Amino acid sequence: MKKYLFFLGMALVALIFSSCNGKKGVFTPTSSGRAYEILVVVDHALWERPAGRALYDVLDTDVPGLPQSERSFRIMYTSPKDYDSTLKLIRNIIIVDVRDIYTKPAFKYAKDVYAAPQLILTIQAPNEQEFEKFVEENKQQIIDFFTRAEMNRQIAQLQHKHNDYISTKVGSKFDCDIWLPAELASSKEGKDFFWASTNTATGDQNFVIYSTDKNTFTKEYFIHKRDSVMKANIPGAKEGMYMSTDSITVDVRPIDIHGDYTMEARGLWRMKGDFMGGPFVSHTRLDKANQRIITAEIFVYSPDKLKRNLVRMLEASLYTLKLPAEKVQGEIPMGNVAREEQTNK
Repeated sequence: MKKYLFFLGMALVALIFSSCNGKKGVFTPTSSGRAYEILVVVDHALWERPAGRALYDVLDTDVPGLPQSERSFRIMYTSPKDYDSTLKLIRNIIIVDVRDIYTKPAFKYAKDVYAAPQLILTIQAPNEQEFEKFVEENKQQIIDFFTRAEMNRQIAQLQHKHNDYISTKVGSKFDCDIWLPAELASSKEGKDFFWASTNTATGDQNFVIYSTDKNTFTKEYFIHKRDSVMKANIPGAKEGMYMSTDSITVDVRPIDIHGDYTMEARGLWRMKGDFMGGPFVSHTRLDKANQRIITAEIFVYSPDKLKRNLVRMLEASLYTLKLPAEKVQGEIPMGNVAREEQTNK
């Protein structure tokens, strides 16, 4: 019996050390904090000087493509001396490390060090001037890093619980697969078109997928095609009403999904002849197996309410789209940021 208790005790010690080594184990606490909330660990004086203000301004940037001003992140900060065991459980952390031991600025990140899921990004620099410049030059990379982290958490949930009906319909109609929240319970089909929606009066979430034979990746053609597809398939409450694109608000940029070029577009939609409208995000990709273009889009209708989290939660689903012959699905790469080796904390 004593021998059994000895080996049981040793197993428990091993599990504890495993969880303390930055890997998710039995005793790894669940991270705290809300989605898109970031804790910055930084010396108070530096935080108030231009170097700290540069980082604050990056995190305080508006989310693009929304009809009202909404910040990318909710920002908290603490000094290194107050960075205690409770604060170390927060899901998103930035550590500002300015010391003359470094020869140049750099990013390093670690996963699930004190809790799970958790990401800790360390920004190193030899002095405050180089820190400020480095942060300003890598503004989008910092924003994308934590946005992708939150979306990957959503994708992990979708992997275990997603709408099987939508996946089946998209599979049969487009030979594709995608994971969407179960709440999108209403649907409609058209020619080379599928639409799913929560069909609620407010906080309404929507997903659309359609295909075209024309292999064109331009903003102008995207708007033209979107308008024609939406007019034919998403009418308003009365005759003559239909969904259209507010072309002035549309921004496009190239992104990488599963190693392939994707055109991301985001902006505002409006219901022609009505007062309805809201934000949308779309991914347009080349289906190489069938030589066609697939556009997957999410849009929301949530008048007089904040829309950032609604949009980003659904936007994560776009990254799960698996085209024919693709074997990869799920997590978004974290970008060009070096992962640091985790040591016992």
